[in-house]
Amino acid sequence: MRAVSRRAAIATTGAALSAPALAWAAPPPPGAPPAIQGDMALGNPRAKVTVVEYLSLTCPHCAHFNETVFPTFKTRWVDTGKVRYVLRELLTPPENVAAAGFLLARCAGPGKYFPVVDEVLRSQPRWQAGQIKPIFVEIAARHGLTAAQFEACLTDTAAQDAMDGRLRYAAETDKVTSTPTFFVNGRRLPDDTVPTLADLEAAVAAAFKAPKPAGRS
Repeated sequence: MRAVSRRAAIATTGAALSAPALAWAAPPPPGAPPAIQGDMALGNPRAKVTVVEYLSLTCPHCAHFNETVFPTFKTRWVDTGKVRYVLRELLTPPENVAAAGFLLARCAGPGKYFPVVDEVLRSQPRWQAGQIKPIFVEIAARHGLTAAQFEACLTDTAAQDAMDGRLRYAAETDKVTSTPTFFVNGRRLPDDTVPTLADLEAAVAAAFKAPKPAGRS
């Protein structure tokens, strides 16, 4: 799905639905793709292979990958310390809903970020026009946030500005315009298809054998 800027999206977040800034990620090992401010990651920060996924919470392809591929990939590669997985945010239509979901996940705190992202993606089949906000409020409550705190998340200008910076990096440095987009040790996977588990594992296996590029993702 195609992405747009956060600033254009966030202006109508509240109507469409009717965190504190994070520290720098742990430094990567020599030769690994560099971390950027606000990266959310799972797994061993010193892993030889880093997989970066650009994801939007309103992208059905991302939701499908999250449900059918990511759990097994995480168990085999991330939880075993072989691969570091990095999620980077992108906004696709309806962009304001994607922005709201990411702001909610960051307000929930670093330890709850990935569970919130998972719940938002899995809630997509329940979305209807004018009925998304109550679902997000439910998710917020399960992770310790009141409805008022959720509303505050959506209007947190510091969090919005931080998101803008991450989106600029995606557009200007990594040249990402759609989701999901994957990089394995800086090598971009084809954008025209969502990788299967076999596709992703093949790319990871190749990365273990190949010298790391000078790419920035």
